[in-house]
Amino acid sequence: MRPILGPPRVVAVGETMALMRTREIGSLRHAHDLTLGIGGAESNVAIGLQRLGIDASWLGRVGDDPLGERVVRELRAEGLDVRVVVDSTAPTGLMIKERPTSASTAVYYYRAGSAGSRLAPGDLPPGWVEEADVLHVSGISALVSEDARECISEAIERAHSAGVLVSFDINYRSALAPCEVAGPILRSFAERADLVFGGPEELNLIVPGLDPADAAQHLVRGGRREVILKRGADGAAVFTPDGVTEAAGFIVDVVDTVGAGDAFVAGYLSGHLQGLSIAERLRRANACGALLCMSPGDWESSPRSAEVERFCNPALDPVSR
Repeated sequence: MRPILGPPRVVAVGETMALMRTREIGSLRHAHDLTLGIGGAESNVAIGLQRLGIDASWLGRVGDDPLGERVVRELRAEGLDVRVVVDSTAPTGLMIKERPTSASTAVYYYRAGSAGSRLAPGDLPPGWVEEADVLHVSGISALVSEDARECISEAIERAHSAGVLVSFDINYRSALAPCEVAGPILRSFAERADLVFGGPEELNLIVPGLDPADAAQHLVRGGRREVILKRGADGAAVFTPDGVTEAAGFIVDVVDTVGAGDAFVAGYLSGHLQGLSIAERLRRANACGALLCMSPGDWESSPRSAEVERFCNPALDPVSR
């Protein structure tokens, strides 16, 4: 764990929930036991950044309960600067993951009325956004509740006023809103961000009628600095006013894909802040996403810099001695 010595370079806002997952392949109907952990898109990114050498901070709400304590303890153990609001009137949210088959994962959310969904503009500390280099938010908070939407909207406004870069991962969750509702909301946030991350379907959602590449170009023409198209094993592409940069993905034995997109974002943002070229950022991001897929958990296998280097360089000894 690396302590934060100054203001965090990246601040992330969103809900982190308790996470239970089955140990074996098969339906929850027949599961014998589950493991307990935590997970949340924005905190997953913050953990990934911290492991890659970028000081990060997470802000969110948890309930006044053991699961909320678990969330805070885990995030602090990863070295994050944790700005938490403990809500005594609402529970910590819960998600449960099962693997019905070796090739599929299902996630069930129990977050209606959760503490995390009650994020509000007043939860943002003075100066917290303004002192950062990057604010990272996602479409999950934009859809989970009206209060949370107003919270990240306020954070973006404060970031713009202070010249802080805004990173937005579309991260559409169909359980939160149907496409016809989510599309315009998520587009409104993408159009206020500097960096926009999304998969092909997500870019189609916010810019309907265009293929993903054309949708990305449309956002760039609208003023976005970079639009990063995530294609999973097929790699990724970055669209900027200067052109398009593409990078191939990595073929790995997949155990669990949940959280891979967050690891990708952490890899890309860390490279941006450490002065890497776009091509180098993409290679790191693709490697981080691939490594995350190779073991269970939303963030537990999010890599450190040395692990990324070893993975990207087959000539290195695969055994760490």
